Amino acid sequence: MLEHVPVLLKEAIEYLNIKPDGIYVDATLGGGGHSEAILNKLTTGRLLAFDQDEYALSHAKERLASYHNVTFINANFVHLKAKLLEIGINTVDGILYDLGVSSFQFDLPERGFSYNYDSSLDMRMDQNSPLSAYDIINTYDVDQIAQILYRYGEEANGRLFARAIVKARAVTPISTTFELVDVIKKCLPNKVLSKKGHPAKQTFQALRIAVNDELHVLESSLYQAIDLIAIKGRIVVITFHSLEDRICKNIFKEKSTIDIPKGLPIISTEKPLLSLVNRHVIIPSETEIMTNNRAHSAKMRVCEKNPI
Repeated sequence: MLEHVPVLLKEAIEYLNIKPDGIYVDATLGGGGHSEAILNKLTTGRLLAFDQDEYALSHAKERLASYHNVTFINANFVHLKAKLLEIGINTVDGILYDLGVSSFQFDLPERGFSYNYDSSLDMRMDQNSPLSAYDIINTYDVDQIAQILYRYGEEANGRLFARAIVKARAVTPISTTFELVDVIKKCLPNKVLSKKGHPAKQTFQALRIAVNDELHVLESSLYQAIDLIAIKGRIVVITFHSLEDRICKNIFKEKSTIDIPKGLPIISTEKPLLSLVNRHVIIPSETEIMTNNRAHSAKMRVCEKNPI
């Protein structure tokens, strides 16, 4: 079994403020590290663990086999509310999101998430999803590919790469990760290639986000989480990308603010739906970053639902 080290584990469990008899959701089960820590805090409480990746789900089930108060749900967290209602749950005491790609997905070459392994261009978190990175690279036009690379990867050479991709695939389809890396490398001068960092990193990130519709899914799920969370319940979100963090920050700000037009002599007695538990983003310690490379870009935000 591949090693999976959960990021900001201590902080996530602390800020969830777990009640032993509460109902909690791990929206991103992954390797099961956060779920196990939540279960260790529960007595008569219950955990509902979501993952759309059947491989990750099967391994987490093995890890958590000794716990009898966990329900596994094989679904994308965009279906959070519907799946919970199916099993008769309309309120929960805490929800945790640990976003991005799990170690399982990165470390399995055949999944196509990593530019370090030569494999088919896939990048689907849900293996039943119809859209893969291969489809985007080999069927989308120059403008569509360039927009994906710029919007989701903030890749300054997005249009250059997009033109090169379309030109290369006209000769033969781009089928593997290394074939895509080769197309990208041929676009860049040696002085750029010699710089620190992989030249395809942002391209692979952008494709993964597009394939899995990650930003739309996150936004939709967070609004559902706000509806589901009980009074004094908390939502904890760990992000690894600035676009994810921005979505979380904006939604939490929107729901923790009462909008009063400037200049009106009004004192509002209305209370916002949420309160921010921390005004500033929470980041990993230097020690955690040194021992877990995946932690270096992590950010955590926490909100709590206010009494009506």
